[in-house]
Amino acid sequence: MSRIGLLIPSSNTTIEPEFYRALPSHITLHSARLYLTQIATDSIENVVLDMEKQARNLASADVDVVILGATAPSFLKGLGYDREVTERIEKASGKKSSTASTALLEALRHLGIERLALGAAYDEKVNGIAKSFLEANGFQVVNAKGLGLVDNLTVGRLDASTALDLARAIDTPDAQAIVLACTNWKSMQVLEQIERELGKPVLSTTQVCIWAALRMMNETRAIAGYGQLLRSLAPALQD
Repeated sequence: MSRIGLLIPSSNTTIEPEFYRALPSHITLHSARLYLTQIATDSIENVVLDMEKQARNLASADVDVVILGATAPSFLKGLGYDREVTERIEKASGKKSSTASTALLEALRHLGIERLALGAAYDEKVNGIAKSFLEANGFQVVNAKGLGLVDNLTVGRLDASTALDLARAIDTPDAQAIVLACTNWKSMQVLEQIERELGKPVLSTTQVCIWAALRMMNETRAIAGYGQLLRSLAPALQD
């Protein structure tokens, strides 16, 4: 039996069920919560204050990896901040770790994506920070739009149809992929439909977290039903 440790915002009600549905039966999920109710810059910055303590708690369950399943807290301070956060988690837990933002960057490179359209649940300010983070990492964001939400419980109550609608709205001919950002925003169940309609890969930040965790654990069996990325599982390159 393998174990994934997941650090999530306290008000996130979506990422755990989406993980459960996609994970193979021999892998279990174990979560720790970091206090956050509002997707605003001050709240996002503070979410990592308790991160090391909760990472150590997860390590005590003998998890194999620890993932920060929160997108905005891992891109908030720009280029390289996701790696800084990963290093803090690894130092505290002694486990291989990653963040939602790091996983997204790696997934885009894995699929050979250079140009993307970005959809998110965030307001204009946070969505702008997400766009800048992606561009600083070498990707061209050809279109970006957010739902304008700040209250995280409100995000968690959205139907997955909102992700489908926004993906359709932001798609452009020059976008090689669609990115749907925010792990509290239901989207996993519509990824296949969006890919069929638009004819291109669709990445959600929950999906890329699952992909990154499984790769770090050398779990390489393809997972169907949640987009091209999880059907393309392959071991992570070793240093």
